[in-house]
Amino acid sequence: MRKPIGWSTIIIAILVAVSAVLVWRRDGADGVLDILTHDLSLFGGILPRVLAGCLLGAFISEILPHEKVSRSLGPKSGLMGLLIGTAFGAILPGGPFTAYPVASALLAVGADFGATIAMVVSWTLIGYGRAVAWEIPIMGTDFTLWRIVISLPLPVLAGALGRFVYVRLYPKPLAKDDEN
Repeated sequence: MRKPIGWSTIIIAILVAVSAVLVWRRDGADGVLDILTHDLSLFGGILPRVLAGCLLGAFISEILPHEKVSRSLGPKSGLMGLLIGTAFGAILPGGPFTAYPVASALLAVGADFGATIAMVVSWTLIGYGRAVAWEIPIMGTDFTLWRIVISLPLPVLAGALGRFVYVRLYPKPLAKDDEN
């Protein structure tokens, strides 16, 4: 279980406090209250998505077959696991409130860091949802297709590097069966 208040939360809280003091000095209490009012409204809009994403991740980790995930995306899945992670990330709909809880759920049920990194990088670089909704209408089909083609190997490379680094930073002790 993660600590609710870690170093990143403390740093963000300090930055918020310093920013609030600077706004208060420049614009007074009304400036700070305007920002708080706007951000509470923003928070109210985001909260349902955060809750839905967290619940999605929790439910996925319960319903996914652990053995199949471990076999398809686990440490022994090889290049195929990286390719599956890449393909899954490319087709995964939604924003960060979906992608990161799903990635966390995959890790919880047996996917390794490499395949999960490939999934997240693919979702970030290749994700079809953003390409169809935003990129093709704004940038055009040629640009979008070339960007996707050029980006295709990157999730696999990132996943392979992630897998390589992870097993060296966090080596697992040999099981008794592995010693024979």
